[in-house]
Amino acid sequence: QRQMCIRDRFGTAKFFELCKETQIDGVIVPDMPFEEREELEGEAEKNGIYTIFLVAPTSHERVKMIAEKSKGFLYVVSSLGVTGMRSEITTDFNELLAPIRNNDHCPCCIGFGISNPEQAKKMSQYADGVIMGSAVVKIVEEHGKDAPEYLSLIHI
Repeated sequence: QRQMCIRDRFGTAKFFELCKETQIDGVIVPDMPFEEREELEGEAEKNGIYTIFLVAPTSHERVKMIAEKSKGFLYVVSSLGVTGMRSEITTDFNELLAPIRNNDHCPCCIGFGISNPEQAKKMSQYADGVIMGSAVVKIVEEHGKDAPEYLSLIHI
């Protein structure tokens, strides 16, 4: 059975209109193949919303092409597998990001499994930013409404 996408249920135009109305700057659609981006790009651009694409350790020759189309930032997936904290990240970012080393298109941010300040510091040498989503969720889970105090203690 055909999986329903956003345009079938809600409508791409309406979705991006609401993004603009609620001051959302960009969207990441992690399971959308890069080649199917046209489904979103036109409406996103019309509403001033960034389309943020992902590159993975397996992207190789596609990195430059994807970086050229990404808006806002390029999300660099640190390692293969599912999201969540990892004890070690072994991706060769020098090799992965070599095609865009002098990237004039948009900043690169590494995420996916970065769980502590030491890992974030290590990743920051390869990219313009570091994303620690699972670590932030864990802090919010543990501290609830007091989480901002603990989040402000994260320094890399």
